[in-house]
Amino acid sequence: MDELDKEILNEIQWTFPLTPKPFDDIATKFATTPEIIKSRLLNLKKIGVLRQLSAIFDTRRLGYKSSLVAMEIEPSQLEHVANQINRHPGVSHNYERDHQFNLWFTLAVPPGSDLKTEVDKFSVLKGIKKVRMLPTIQLFKIGVKLDMVDEKKHDIAPSEEKKEIKNIKFVPSEEDKEFIRELQKDMEITDRPFLNSAKKLGLTEEQLFEKMKYYESIGVMRRFAAILRHREVGFTANGMIVWNVPNNKILEVGTKLGAFPQVSHCYQRPTYPDWPYSVFSMIHCKSEDEAEEMAKTIQNQIHVDDYKILFSTREFKKTRVEYFVESSFSLEETIPIS
Repeated sequence: MDELDKEILNEIQWTFPLTPKPFDDIATKFATTPEIIKSRLLNLKKIGVLRQLSAIFDTRRLGYKSSLVAMEIEPSQLEHVANQINRHPGVSHNYERDHQFNLWFTLAVPPGSDLKTEVDKFSVLKGIKKVRMLPTIQLFKIGVKLDMVDEKKHDIAPSEEKKEIKNIKFVPSEEDKEFIRELQKDMEITDRPFLNSAKKLGLTEEQLFEKMKYYESIGVMRRFAAILRHREVGFTANGMIVWNVPNNKILEVGTKLGAFPQVSHCYQRPTYPDWPYSVFSMIHCKSEDEAEEMAKTIQNQIHVDDYKILFSTREFKKTRVEYFVESSFSLEETIPIS
């Protein structure tokens, strides 16, 4: 990747033009041609850097329930258990982390399903010693943006403002579901990439953009943007910083953490006697030393002494949840364990 590739990726991770010819608009911004923009993006897909260009929807606003799940697994069974869990269509992220709880995955289930029932389906797997469900109690931030241009790095300080969204009840109709199924697909890199989707949905391009902007205004669609593969672009130290925050400080600390540009996700989650950490924040760095230094800089500003960084040591699964396309899941442990 050269500097222009990196500048383009920085731009489209957060802002993608919802216009009939978005690559023309991007080309104008970077004083080049649409053909060069399209050629570069196709190459970034080919080399595995650009994972997807699509609408990013809010799981909870669609009526889904989701939870982070931590498990302590016998090390000899870890890979097998992880691979079986990956079979669940609602599992989007699944990592080994350097902790007693060595397997961490996210699970989302559609309206009408029960999270605990789905997690209990994994109980037939041998080697699981402990299970801790960690659903979101409060969401302070969600939105990954990997800074590709080193000299443009932000100061490590709480400088971002939270986007305001309209508090409107949303119950997806069949028409909404069809729209979401279409817009969550990876976009083709062509002159008018939204045209086929609009035709399939019986809309004009302008009607499509109007609906997307409405979804964004009410928080159903977080944004339309590029998703990158972290490791392929050099962000190999993905650290989950967990903070032991007094109950009366959770709102203050979570809000402040969410304002750091370097923090991509920030949540309040339940605690347990063997897990006292109530606030979770994700950072993405190019080395563990950089992550440790960043965590310390953040700690000095939020004044929480008890924290840990859990690095992902292995990625078992990383994909997007496909909304409104689920099939039922069952699991029988039939593979012999040596």
